[in-house]
Amino acid sequence: MNVNATEVRKTYDDVTALDGLSLSIPSGSTFGILGTNGAGKSTLFRLLVGHDRPDDGTLAVGGADVTAEGHRIREHVGYLPERVGFPPALTGREVLAFHATVRGLPADGRIDRAVDRVGLEPAAVDRAVGGYSNGMQRRLGLATVLLPDPAVLILDEPTAGLDPRGVDEFHRIVGRINDETDATVVFCSHALAEVERLCDRVAVLHDGAVHAVGTVDDIVAAADADPTPSEHGSRTGLRAAFHDVVTAAGAPPVEVSR
Repeated sequence: MNVNATEVRKTYDDVTALDGLSLSIPSGSTFGILGTNGAGKSTLFRLLVGHDRPDDGTLAVGGADVTAEGHRIREHVGYLPERVGFPPALTGREVLAFHATVRGLPADGRIDRAVDRVGLEPAAVDRAVGGYSNGMQRRLGLATVLLPDPAVLILDEPTAGLDPRGVDEFHRIVGRINDETDATVVFCSHALAEVERLCDRVAVLHDGAVHAVGTVDDIVAAADADPTPSEHGSRTGLRAAFHDVVTAAGAPPVEVSR
């Protein structure tokens, strides 16, 4: 399913979270959303899954308006927020069974498929969640959103707090989803190296609007026009392009994860 946002605006009191944001995400792509803190990334995700409503503009998933048909759209969209938490006394399997019941999903082996897809050990699924590491919690969270086999998967900082091994394992999971399904994967991350590795298209947000969008190569090519190094040393690849885009948009120079 494709995802489209057109002139979307959203304010909270005197804070403008999204300011006329327009964006088109092709069906089946792995799409990275980049931006400094407060750029509007998480607000965009909450609007896309119907957790909030835009003040103006339209959001559509698979051609269906999110505001008008939110319930039907949520049947096709899996959303993993940056912070997840589960009752510590429940086992992983009990957590997944609860989510399946809430979604009205049949008991047709999908729990085992979701567990296998995210690489949770079978023994861990039958242990209390209170004993899970952060990486296992993230995997369990991803398994909950994979239960309905969503056509669109939205991930908010999915590798936040993971050690290097956990990050590598997440990359393998995304690669497996790409290989085995036609799902559109949309995620934001401060780790630009993983965006370069995983994404075929990227959008850079600043102050609630899109300031650059295209393939990773397209975004990087824009940085080649200005080879001047930053005060912190040489700037290459997507890191340099991101720096250039947000600086041109009026933000001070930023440091981002490699």
